[in-house]
Amino acid sequence: MRFAMCATNSFLKSLGVEIYASGHRRWPDEAKALAVAMTLEAGATVNAVAERFGILPNQLSAWRREAKQGKLVLPAAEVEDPVFAPLVVCEVAEGEAGPEVASQAAPIRITRGAVVIELAHDASAARIAEIAHALEVHPC
Repeated sequence: MRFAMCATNSFLKSLGVEIYASGHRRWPDEAKALAVAMTLEAGATVNAVAERFGILPNQLSAWRREAKQGKLVLPAAEVEDPVFAPLVVCEVAEGEAGPEVASQAAPIRITRGAVVIELAHDASAARIAEIAHALEVHPC
């Protein structure tokens, strides 16, 4: 059992997790995001990923909620083929204000349910497609 703990600590340290003598850990956002991303892989479970990271499943679920709220940015998924997102165009009802004309500095906003992701105006089309694809394929 001690070997498993040492292996887990080595794994966590390689991710930048600070482990104190008291057992307390300080998790960088990148390590949290990696754990959340692993739960989105096909066949993965929160319990199995939590065990690998040496945390309780409810802690990992809390990080997943942070990701849903846009407080935790997940790493981009490896995409081999081009990914396309549907474009929805709707007419403006009479008397309603039309859409604002976007300036070059306006952020790009992707919304799916309660999740709102804002990207810099110069984000690449590939990155936008990756995020849209991730929201569609792997809902948190």
